[in-house]
Amino acid sequence: MTQGTPDYRDAGLEFPEGFVFGSATASYQIEGAAQEDGRGASIWDTFSRTPGKVLHGHTGDVACDHYHRLDADLDLMQRLGLQSYRFSIAWPRIQATGSGPANDRGLGFYSRLVDGLLARGITPIATLYHWDLPQTLEDAGGWTNRDTAYRFADYAHLMGEALGDRIAMWTTLNEPWCSAYLGYGSGVHAPGVTSGRAALTAVHHLNLAHGLGLTALRDAVRKPDAQYSATLNLHSIRGAEDAPEESQAEAIRRIDALANRAFTGPMLRGAYPADLLEDTAAVTDWQFVRPGDLELIHQPIDVLGVNYYSTVTVKMWDGVSPRTNADGHGQAAGSPWPGSEHVEFVQQPGPYTAMGWNIAPDGFESLLVDLHEQFPTLPLMITENGAAFDDVVIDGRVHDPLRIDYLRRHFTAAHRAMQRGVDLRGYQVWSLMDNFEWAYGYTKRFGIVHVDYDTLERTPKDSAHWYSELIRTRRIPE
Repeated sequence: MTQGTPDYRDAGLEFPEGFVFGSATASYQIEGAAQEDGRGASIWDTFSRTPGKVLHGHTGDVACDHYHRLDADLDLMQRLGLQSYRFSIAWPRIQATGSGPANDRGLGFYSRLVDGLLARGITPIATLYHWDLPQTLEDAGGWTNRDTAYRFADYAHLMGEALGDRIAMWTTLNEPWCSAYLGYGSGVHAPGVTSGRAALTAVHHLNLAHGLGLTALRDAVRKPDAQYSATLNLHSIRGAEDAPEESQAEAIRRIDALANRAFTGPMLRGAYPADLLEDTAAVTDWQFVRPGDLELIHQPIDVLGVNYYSTVTVKMWDGVSPRTNADGHGQAAGSPWPGSEHVEFVQQPGPYTAMGWNIAPDGFESLLVDLHEQFPTLPLMITENGAAFDDVVIDGRVHDPLRIDYLRRHFTAAHRAMQRGVDLRGYQVWSLMDNFEWAYGYTKRFGIVHVDYDTLERTPKDSAHWYSELIRTRRIPE
């Protein structure tokens, strides 16, 4: 057994009773049945069917066919020993156009899912929005339209009424950074808009939707011990060592404002950071923020969901030397960093996952500790962490030692953060199964369960067995 080694490959570390081990998925990435039982079109249906937007023209029309394989997938979760399962609800499966009464067939699917989880002793964690906005709402402006936040609140109320007696934890939004900046800034995600002003407008309306959605949920849910949260992909930001300290500090401050404090500010403090407003003044005047909005957004939450995969390294571009890579998210015609286009994202040392993202468990520990220091009374939950690698089935097995190593190192980082006082309540590994990886289509495999996209056969990878052992013993396996 090793303890406290610098490379985060510790073994034998024990997690306390009550710490919840689970896995996570998202509706559009696994469900399929895109045109069945009253489901309307989402922005990802439209985007994926637009030539050139998704690799190889892949769509989520079938995905993992989870919609038709629900019981078998629930049995698989039980065999793996999952204690919790974080899933997302497809808004257009509940309201085809984003408004009006709930679709009973859509509600029925999620009711069966929740009942199936509970029957197997698995705690349901529901995310209301994981990027599949009804296309009808996008046609009216999507997240640049203030009304979308109010439509979201109506949808949240419907779900609270329908499932509120059984859901242990509700999450309003998943990674609003991606929805706003990749969807409306760089355009590499649906709906593919490339406008800095649109991206910042979307930031605010997503924040507003979070606050309104929480209020609607609390009004509708009849489960006294239900918990409420949001999930943010907070950036762990480093300065480029080859740059002057002032260049590093300015770049870190700017990206922290856009990536992190644009959400934690209004959600957790009740205000947008003054430096964010100043940095982006040439992009927008922020007049879309109306009196009373910050009070609506600043609602108490029980847990903050944290998604983490890698770090970013930045410095200010000198305007002369050639720039290195972007930020690991790709570039379309626009920038995901409105007002901070002169920040340079520097290539980071490996090793890397199949996404090209660096593996940095120390950044994970630092992020968790930093969050705890900023918000010392707020419990945290790892709502996504995992890695894509190029997995293959050989003689009925999938050997994925790189993923096991990744998970070992990141569970170690989480444990070290807890030893430093972080109130961490659980860990949802991304992802339960290989799935539609957004603009990468089916070319990137994040699952601990392999999916054959021709036959849709599920094969637990070695990492799934490793994780099952961790769950069973509450100890990082040797």
